[in-house]
Amino acid sequence: MILINVKFRPRDEYVDNFMEKVADFTAASRAEEGNIFFDWYRSTEDPGLYILIEAFHDDAAEAHVQSQHFKDSQELFPTLLKETPEIINTLIPGKTEWDEMAEFTVEK
Repeated sequence: MILINVKFRPRDEYVDNFMEKVADFTAASRAEEGNIFFDWYRSTEDPGLYILIEAFHDDAAEAHVQSQHFKDSQELFPTLLKETPEIINTLIPGKTEWDEMAEFTVEK
């Protein structure tokens, strides 16, 4: 699994409608064959910060960055953002999905 976390800071005029602006990119990315998850979160402490948590099967990330919707996003994001996003990109060999937390369990 390739796990990617990206911090986005929209320009002031896009802070509240940022998710609408990136909806097509989000839907297209989620529809990719190798996508495991592609989820946006807005900080409760800093409403001007959005974090994208995404994961792809090991061989699918290259197809993601070569896709037309990704290329389109390279044109879109600079018009929406205050600064270049910060990213963490990690390969986790053999991982393909979420695991249950081991530190405690919840009885069903």
